[in-house]
Amino acid sequence: MTIRILVVDDQELLRTAFRSLIDAEDDMEVVGEAAEGTQAVRLARSASPDVVVMDIRMPTMDGIEATRRITSSLGDRAPRILILTTFDLDEYVFEAMRAGASGFVLKSSPLDELLRAIRVVAGGEALLAPSVTRRLIAHFASQSQSPAKRRTDLDQLTEREREVLVLVAHGLSNGELAEALDVSVPTAKTHVSRILAKLGARDRAQLVVIAYESGLVEPG
Repeated sequence: MTIRILVVDDQELLRTAFRSLIDAEDDMEVVGEAAEGTQAVRLARSASPDVVVMDIRMPTMDGIEATRRITSSLGDRAPRILILTTFDLDEYVFEAMRAGASGFVLKSSPLDELLRAIRVVAGGEALLAPSVTRRLIAHFASQSQSPAKRRTDLDQLTEREREVLVLVAHGLSNGELAEALDVSVPTAKTHVSRILAKLGARDRAQLVVIAYESGLVEPG
């Protein structure tokens, strides 16, 4: 299956470079480009991309607001949002994940890392494995001034599922979950799937946000 991609960045040179890189892949195609968030929201609705590669800092409407509007308006039909950021500890990245993004990749990363990231989020996974992502989430969750949100749906989770949620919030992959819990990888995946369904979360990125915002996991 070909992954349909919308590229959103206010720098034309970067958009051109990303398009050339992506279109050279057999399993990917760029179905649209946008220079700012308003265009991105419109194209996300009309072009039906699977993944939106989204810059954060843009004129008119930034990537956070565009992400929020895309995920909220399209619901289950919303594409996965992959955030592009310049710095590994970018204060906007956690906000983008809270808005519905599935992960992020540094603009300074090798180009093949962008391709890998697109495939990861297109496959329904969150891009949370790198240690820098774990540091980023913990750092900016600790900077949040909002009190923990009471989520009654956490009461639906079994003791084992709450344990899994905590481990997911610390950035463990399915393989690492399986090892930590002494279960098979398919069993670990089943636990994660059940948690996603019970909490109404789109992917693992949203589980991380829920775990921190609810106070189930404390930064540090």
